[in-house]
Amino acid sequence: MSAFSNIKPVVLIVDDAVANVELLVDILKADYQTKVATNGQKALQLATFGEPPDLILLDIMMPDISGYQVCEQLKANPLTHDVPIIFVTAMGEVDDETKAFALGAVDYVTKPISPTVVRARVKTHLALALHAREQQRLLSQLEAQARQLSDLNRTLEERVAIAVDKIEKLSRLKRFFSPSVVDMLLASSDEDPLRSHRREVTAVFLDLRGFTAFTESSDPEDVMQVLGEYHESMGGLVVEFDGTLERFAGDGIMIFFNDPVVLDNPAWMAVQMAIAMQQRFQTLVHGWESRGFALSMGIGVAQGYATIGAIGFEGRRDYGVIGTVTNLAARLCDKAIGGQILVSQRVRASVSEFAETESIGTLELKGFRLPVPAFAVLRGHQPVSRSAAH
Repeated sequence: MSAFSNIKPVVLIVDDAVANVELLVDILKADYQTKVATNGQKALQLATFGEPPDLILLDIMMPDISGYQVCEQLKANPLTHDVPIIFVTAMGEVDDETKAFALGAVDYVTKPISPTVVRARVKTHLALALHAREQQRLLSQLEAQARQLSDLNRTLEERVAIAVDKIEKLSRLKRFFSPSVVDMLLASSDEDPLRSHRREVTAVFLDLRGFTAFTESSDPEDVMQVLGEYHESMGGLVVEFDGTLERFAGDGIMIFFNDPVVLDNPAWMAVQMAIAMQQRFQTLVHGWESRGFALSMGIGVAQGYATIGAIGFEGRRDYGVIGTVTNLAARLCDKAIGGQILVSQRVRASVSEFAETESIGTLELKGFRLPVPAFAVLRGHQPVSRSAAH
């Protein structure tokens, strides 16, 4: 489907029950073109003959081949690999849903269906697919321009080799660190700061409460706008407090402290940032509430040793942190209610001079054999210096 086309998107509906097909057609016909198949083989024919559909609603239990097999074959075919598939089924067990996502489905709706939910899911995933295609088009355009520029400058490669190397190193670092940190790293050492190494860090994980319900009931444009406001607001504080952004993952954000900049008290820097984030988040909430969006944010903070460095492959690398400390921060975040900051016992000991906390007892956390003591941050006192200790 073209980004500039006025033609209705095509949705392929696959279900062996005629009543289910008729219901889905009735739900979608006002906004979409629909094609129907009452068995898996017919679905494969319709999906691969001519122009692929823009989205597929797929039942699991069918008389010839299952929806799982249909999904697997479509994802193996380059022509249909990127077509979003939403399973619509009466099979509601967690294992069924897990298998569907493992095969490449983008969503899973259980019967009896809600027309409002189906329309919202279809609209959201069509918008996301269109956005992904547009991003790929722009990326391909940029890559083509980069190749042209490379061809034009090939005769100058020897004369600019040193400058190009520095620019590439700078661009890699700026993906992860604030400009001031990048300048410090480039000036202080010829070593690659993205090499794998081990260090004690403070990890911070935050995500939104009520986000799933919000995405199901809101237009994709509203979802993208809210995420943009959230990421921009929180990201500014990451830079301000000398944090290192590990990743954005939808409504989840992972940050760590004490690498590559060594801090006097990384735990307190992390807690200061978390307090500032909850305060700034309230300004976002006021604007969202006026638009009918009910969202809040939980934060988890943990401290411990981790292995840090660039992970990925040539052309796509991230600066990653691997260790129990990140899992603990994420699990504490899961347990935090909206507006709350939960910290581990080690963090609490590091910030006791600067922040008031209270014990909430021990928590049973997934992936941890023993209960984990947890503490809620009530308020902070005087800040410490943000200068790095070298």
